[in-house]
Amino acid sequence: MTFAELIAPLKATERHGNLNVEVSDLTDDSRLVKTGSVFVAVKGGRADGHAFVRQAVAAGASALVLQERWPSGTESGRRGGESGPPVPMVRVPDSRRSLGLLASRLHRDPSSRLTLIGVTGTNGKTTVTYLCKAVLEAAGRRVGVIGTVAYQIGSERLHASHTTPGAVELQALLARMVGTGLDSAVMEVSSHALALDRTVGCEFDVAVYTNLTQDHLDFHTDMEDYFKAKLRLFTSLTPVGNKTRPKRVIVNVDDARGHHVCGASRVPVWTYSIHKRSDIQAEDVRLSLEGTGFTAVTPFGRFGVESRLVGEHNVYNILAAIAVGLHEQLSPDTIRQGVESVVNVPGRFERVEAGQDFTVVVDYAHTEDALARLLATARALKTGRIITVFGCGGDRDRGKRPRMGRVAAQQSDLVILTSDNPRSEDPMAIIGEVEAGLRGALDPTRVRYEVIADRRLAIEAAIREAKRGDMVLIAGKGHEDYQIIGANRVHFDDREVAREALEKRIAKRK
Repeated sequence: MTFAELIAPLKATERHGNLNVEVSDLTDDSRLVKTGSVFVAVKGGRADGHAFVRQAVAAGASALVLQERWPSGTESGRRGGESGPPVPMVRVPDSRRSLGLLASRLHRDPSSRLTLIGVTGTNGKTTVTYLCKAVLEAAGRRVGVIGTVAYQIGSERLHASHTTPGAVELQALLARMVGTGLDSAVMEVSSHALALDRTVGCEFDVAVYTNLTQDHLDFHTDMEDYFKAKLRLFTSLTPVGNKTRPKRVIVNVDDARGHHVCGASRVPVWTYSIHKRSDIQAEDVRLSLEGTGFTAVTPFGRFGVESRLVGEHNVYNILAAIAVGLHEQLSPDTIRQGVESVVNVPGRFERVEAGQDFTVVVDYAHTEDALARLLATARALKTGRIITVFGCGGDRDRGKRPRMGRVAAQQSDLVILTSDNPRSEDPMAIIGEVEAGLRGALDPTRVRYEVIADRRLAIEAAIREAKRGDMVLIAGKGHEDYQIIGANRVHFDDREVAREALEKRIAKRK
């Protein structure tokens, strides 16, 4: 492909050099430039790609896409000694947005050859994507997944660098899905990705909204800014595009912001709920530690649903997947089969079993709302005490720390505050902020708490404390198999540590 062909969709304000040069690669990271690369200089939060343009040229970049003007009088690579860029270059109004368009075009617009389903919201994204994948696969579809736990391309499972990867990586993943014969992709779409234009160049067929609660206020200025970022997924979904098939937005209207999403949508909407009237609603909900059952009321009739997933929050996740299946014209029987096939989602109310007479659950809950939902599920199902082990991540939204402490104090019998991913912060300082909220809501006659900063020791203490019928909730990290302490990433998996502690306890009793 020539540079001229690649940049055809862009509204370039300046052009320099021979644009017919052949190009084969695209990057916004000067360290990844090689011969044949187009380097796109993007202004980032920590660094400006324009500061690395010369490094990119020296590394062999064949062409440049800039947002700023080329500094005059600093290079003389053009014929006749005229000052200007030494390689072909175009200037655009927004290089970040251009990156997604170029990445899509370089890979021949892979999203146009896939049924692309995007899921956004604070909580539930991962579970909804797993359920959607299962429902579509029950119909014989070949489905890839891009999300927090991993990127799945057929039988291949790749490490997830971000919930939604950068534009270049994202388009390359979609292209690999097309190349391996997949026909559908389900993607978690984070607010960061939307705010940073990572999904530009993707044409979605379906967009799902789960909910919005406080999170990521270290990145977004406030909740309104956070919501506006989420809303971009829905306002960007237009009836007319490269695809001719019908598109749809699917919205949880039990969430306070749901109707705002409906109002902003430019394509037909289906709503889902438990408590309000909606297009797809759950009735006769039955919850137990063994799973969930309910009657789905839909535009295509009523049908029963059974799932191994636990808790009311998973009823919402299942309703979203049902809506996706119905939009894809799948039968209720096929949808039921898909839902029933999902035994668990990694790190989402994932039980750890070693023959003990109490329940141990590992969950990714790392926001106030997610922790509240986890604890509400536990209280509805418990036969004994609730022992909650959790902490908060460093270098992230500090405002949620006391809120999570308050929720834990209100809903637990014993709380063990510990470290999560402290990153560059002092673990005890983080715990102190959580503890402030916890102490303010604590009823010392009913609830007690401990501080054990070492996460392994905290989990071991909780399991030693548990008695028959108790429920131990280990929250915050879920599927993650690491801790970030300072600049170091060390192996740590709550599930492994909990199982080791259970086995040690059982061995002592033999």
